[in-house]
Amino acid sequence: MPCQLCHRPTELTEHHLVPRQYTRRRKLPPSDTVLLCRPCHKHIHTLFDNHTLARQFNTLERLQAEPRLQKFVAWVSKQQPDKRVRSYR
Repeated sequence: MPCQLCHRPTELTEHHLVPRQYTRRRKLPPSDTVLLCRPCHKHIHTLFDNHTLARQFNTLERLQAEPRLQKFVAWVSKQQPDKRVRSYR
């Protein structure tokens, strides 16, 4: 199965659309998750803090529509799946 953002076939991680920090504090069940490659997952957490993720980017569609993330996804989708990618603020 490929990454749900960049569509590269590589090892995937589970990204909670609403960070666990928010659901645990409110004693809510964990939020829905999406499967992302490590570079996409790391870049999301580099760009946004947990508060912003919980309030503004809590769906895959909202993440896909964010311009800074679109720019990264366009670039990373052209990279080899085994390439090490760094994320900078």
